[in-house]
Amino acid sequence: MFRSLRFRLPALFFAGIVLTGVLAVAIAFGLFQDYTQDQAREELRQEAAGMTQLYADQANKTQEQNKPPPFFAAKSLEAASGDRLFYVGLPFFSGRESGLKTLPRNTVDWEEGKVIEFRFVPPGETKKFLAIAYPLFLEKRAVGEEPLLPLGSLIVATPQTESRDRLVTLLERLALALLAGVAITTGLAWYLSGRITRPVRTLAKAADEVAEGHYDVELPDVQGRDEIADLADSFRQMATRLGEAEELERNFLMTVSHELRTPLTAIRGHVEALREGVIEDPETRRASLDVIAAEAGRLERLVGDVLDLAKLDMSRFTVLREEVDMARLLDQAYTAFGEEAKQRDIVYSQEISAEAVIISDGDRVLQIISNLLANAFRWTPDGGQIGLRLSAENGLIHVAVEDTGPGISVEEQERIFRPFWTHDGKGTGLGLAIARELALALGGRIELDSELGRGSRFEFVLPSGPSGV
Repeated sequence: MFRSLRFRLPALFFAGIVLTGVLAVAIAFGLFQDYTQDQAREELRQEAAGMTQLYADQANKTQEQNKPPPFFAAKSLEAASGDRLFYVGLPFFSGRESGLKTLPRNTVDWEEGKVIEFRFVPPGETKKFLAIAYPLFLEKRAVGEEPLLPLGSLIVATPQTESRDRLVTLLERLALALLAGVAITTGLAWYLSGRITRPVRTLAKAADEVAEGHYDVELPDVQGRDEIADLADSFRQMATRLGEAEELERNFLMTVSHELRTPLTAIRGHVEALREGVIEDPETRRASLDVIAAEAGRLERLVGDVLDLAKLDMSRFTVLREEVDMARLLDQAYTAFGEEAKQRDIVYSQEISAEAVIISDGDRVLQIISNLLANAFRWTPDGGQIGLRLSAENGLIHVAVEDTGPGISVEEQERIFRPFWTHDGKGTGLGLAIARELALALGGRIELDSELGRGSRFEFVLPSGPSGV
């Protein structure tokens, strides 16, 4: 289970979300910590400045109007602000009590007259405070005068635990948000991984069936245009092609068995008749020998086709390089089918509009043209028309074979070039397959233009210069 894609996908999502969440929490925690500390410092500075000014004004009024100092104000200010007030320095109410808690004079260097930030533990406390010491001046310095000396510093302090409590509260909320996000993401990842892996598991089971030779497996209809849908469609096509290939193989074996049995039966019958002396007439003996030779040639061609296809599939095909007179070669191919055209009343024509000499393998070029002509004669009915054309254009040689046969549907135009495939289940289905593979080996191609009911045009296109493999 732990090695399955269904488990690893959610686990990967979960790990990514947790890592991202922890990183986000750490960054947010650090930023908030800096923010709260800056806010605390700024608030303490403002409070220290305001309270210092308030006590300075009260001290001046006490001296000028002989009023008592507001010794009770310290507790009120502490209650209102939530901070602690301390004083360090010289008495500034003419020896009277100010109500502020005094600290030792060496607590801060107040004589410099600067705002000082520091941390300390006040007397009677156990926890550390963040404090701002603000200088206290009773007189204002005029422009151009020497800086005044402060009487002391008013200290406003707040416990550091307050900022920590805020951080802890923030951390708790961030942790809850992270847990909620992880839970939601895990559930979503589990659901999505199920949708992703379900067709994959089905395809895996189908692959096992195909491996056992069962090609008629049912595959899931995956909606959409994503990679899984493409994989399912490709697998469906593969299973169909494998099923067709198996059917073609069976048909080929049956066809080849028939093609082999027919000439072998004829050869065996004539040989036995000659051996037993049944045929004594010289003319009859010569005719029997002609039949044996013809059937042996038929067997030789069939075996040669199979060997040629095997060599092409294994890329062990050798291409010769020689000068080939295409007009002469075309005339040779045309003449080979002349007698059959006469016997079947087929209008057989040849048109050579270019005198071309190319560098290629002449025997293989002749084999390609002969296979195309053989296919045309096979499908053209008696009394039909077959044409052989030679032309040259833009450094390419075009050899076209046209017929008035039944034509080929769009669905079958690709299949007819597959080995062992035949439209009517007869023949070996090797002629066009070998022709196309040979054309590719020579650096050319075979193009097909056909429609049902109007015949077909096979065009062999070959470069005029050296090419192929």
